[in-house]
Amino acid sequence: MENQKNIEPQKAADLLYQMLLMRKFEEKSAELYTKEKIRGFLHLYIGEEAVATGVIQTLKPEDYILGTYREHAHALARGVDAGAIMAEMYGKQEGCSRGRGGSMHLFDKEKNFFGGNAIVSGHLPMATGMALASKKLKKGNITVCFFGEGAAAEGEFHEALNLASLWKVPVLFVCENNLYAMGTALRYSHSMQELEKKGQAYGIESAAVDGMDLLRVMEAATKAVDLVRSTGNPYLLVCNTYRFRAHSMFDAELYRDKAEVEEWKKRDPIPQFREYLLKENLINEEQIGEMEERLKQEIQKAVDFAEAGTWEPEEDLGKFVYTQNSAS
Repeated sequence: MENQKNIEPQKAADLLYQMLLMRKFEEKSAELYTKEKIRGFLHLYIGEEAVATGVIQTLKPEDYILGTYREHAHALARGVDAGAIMAEMYGKQEGCSRGRGGSMHLFDKEKNFFGGNAIVSGHLPMATGMALASKKLKKGNITVCFFGEGAAAEGEFHEALNLASLWKVPVLFVCENNLYAMGTALRYSHSMQELEKKGQAYGIESAAVDGMDLLRVMEAATKAVDLVRSTGNPYLLVCNTYRFRAHSMFDAELYRDKAEVEEWKKRDPIPQFREYLLKENLINEEQIGEMEERLKQEIQKAVDFAEAGTWEPEEDLGKFVYTQNSAS
C-alpha cells in the first residue's frame, strides 16, 4: 500500500469502519440464514470489501449505482441504512424494497441505488441507458455499474459496452473479477482472461487493479471517475479480487481447492488495511477497540429493527404489480 499516503486519519478510520461493517453485517446475515430468519438466496461479498468501498467513496450523491445480486456491501457503502437492508432480507415491509425484493433486490431511490439485479449481465444495458438519459438531460452525473466476470461472458456485456462507446455516455463499468462465475473458473469461460482488454476492443479506456488493496482501488477508481465525469465517455475498471465464501449459501463449493481459498485469505483486504493504518500511525489499537464496539451495536440495532418489522398484509399483495395500482 504505497499509494495515497496523504490519507487523513479520520477518512482512514471511516474507510476501515466501512469495510468492517460490510464484513460483520454479512457474517451476521449468514448466521441468521442458518436460523431461517433470512430465506431464499443469499450471496455474500466477504473478501471483496475493498472494491465496493474504494469505488463508491469516490462518487457523488447524484451518481447512479447498479449492482448484482451480491450487493449488500454496495448498499452499505452507499449509505443505505443497515436496518432497512436487514429488514428487506427478513422480508419485512420496513425493508428498503418493502420486503418485496429480498437479498438480491436492494433498492433505495433517495440514495440513487438502483439494485440489486438478479439476471447476470441484465443490468449492463440498463446502465448504458441510464447514462444516455443523463447525457440527454444534461444532469452532469455518472452511472456506475458493478458486475462479475461471469457477466463479461454474456452477450449483454458486449452490447452494453458497444453502445456506451458509440453513444459516448458517462458510465463506469466495474468488473469484480473473483475468478469463479458461480462454479466456473475464469479459465474455462473466457478465452481472453485479461478482462480489461475487452473494453479496449470497443475503444473504451480500461484498466485493471488489485481488488484486494483498498488504496490501489481508490486510486484507480478516482482516476476512472474523474475521466468519466470530465470527458463524458465510458470506462472499464477491472478489480481482480476473490470471494472467501461459497457462491451462495446453497453452494457445496466443490469447484475450488480449500488451499487456494486459504492462500487468498492471506491477502484479506481488511487486515491489510488495518495493519497499514497502525504502521502509519493513522489509527491505534484503542480506536480499533472502540470501532469494534460501535460495529457490534450497529449490527444488533439492524437485527432488532428487522425482528420488530411487520409482514405485509395479504390484502396488499396485489399492490405494485402494475403501475396503475402502485400508489400507496
